Amino acid sequence: MTEPRANVFLPNLCTTRAVLVVVVVSELMAIVITLVAGYFEPFGIERLALTSLFIQWVGLTSAAVVCHLRDRLNRLPSAWSALAVVGLVVLDTLAFSLLARWLLGWAAEGAAVRPLWHWDILSNVLIAAIVAGLIMRYFYVQEQLRLKERAELRSRIQALQSRIRPHFLFNSMNIIATLVRIDPDAAEQAVEDLSRLFRASLKDSSEHQVSLAEELSLCERYARIEGLRLGDRLRVDWRVELDPETVFLPLLTLQPLLENAIYHGIQPLAEGGVVTVHARREGGRVVIGVRNPHPGCESGHRGNRMALDNIRHRLEALHGAAVRVESLDEQQHYEVRISYPSD
Repeated sequence: MTEPRANVFLPNLCTTRAVLVVVVVSELMAIVITLVAGYFEPFGIERLALTSLFIQWVGLTSAAVVCHLRDRLNRLPSAWSALAVVGLVVLDTLAFSLLARWLLGWAAEGAAVRPLWHWDILSNVLIAAIVAGLIMRYFYVQEQLRLKERAELRSRIQALQSRIRPHFLFNSMNIIATLVRIDPDAAEQAVEDLSRLFRASLKDSSEHQVSLAEELSLCERYARIEGLRLGDRLRVDWRVELDPETVFLPLLTLQPLLENAIYHGIQPLAEGGVVTVHARREGGRVVIGVRNPHPGCESGHRGNRMALDNIRHRLEALHGAAVRVESLDEQQHYEVRISYPSD
């Protein structure tokens, strides 16, 4: 089954930022054209105003047409989409050039009726075609860079995923091996939990995200397996202050943090402790953290470094540079906190 073509060659020109860019670029073009015309005739504010008005109308109306037809144009191959946009800009320029020439002739008192066609119209159309072609070339290069970056990120995420799975597998199999002779029923339950965990982990997380609810379910299964080994020494406090079905993140993002919290924060302590898993929204961002007792000099959190780097790279592939992955090393507790924009 082939995947649908995700072509976003043409950007969304309906946004406020895009409209502002069109206005600024159009005004800069008007200034440049007026200054170049100054080589042949004196610079005039009136000429700048008329040129600015003409280019602004052409730029804004062309952007509006492309915005309205964007979904249809993006279904076409990139080359045909670019040619269609250039054609639309040329037609728009031609229409406004004819309209402007007619209005100027009508407004000129006592002037003879001038023919609509003039060399200036052809000049306007050629300039519009060249500028539109250069802009389409820029969009094409940006699209190719985006596709290349996406392919590189997909390969990197798959490599990172493959580095996470063996670490999780070895720890889990050691737990089950310990339980087989002591408590066969508990070992059977642990095998079932482990099979559920690995069925989920075999999914391609570079293409699909999971809900926080599903990720928490995997964490609960992992905590149950570890609880069979650590007994009452391990207690997990789940503090989920948002709807987990509405939050999405890459598969096995939270589980490695819980695993490190148990391994580095609970296992070295004879009395054990509480691992707190919290999730909430703060100022338009999703904040998820794992907090565990600080083991002091008995153990370190050096193993967390690779997990944090993996998580950061996987989240950055989805949310960009706005992702934050922090480790807070306090006197009594150690906490890892991740945050990213809430869609």
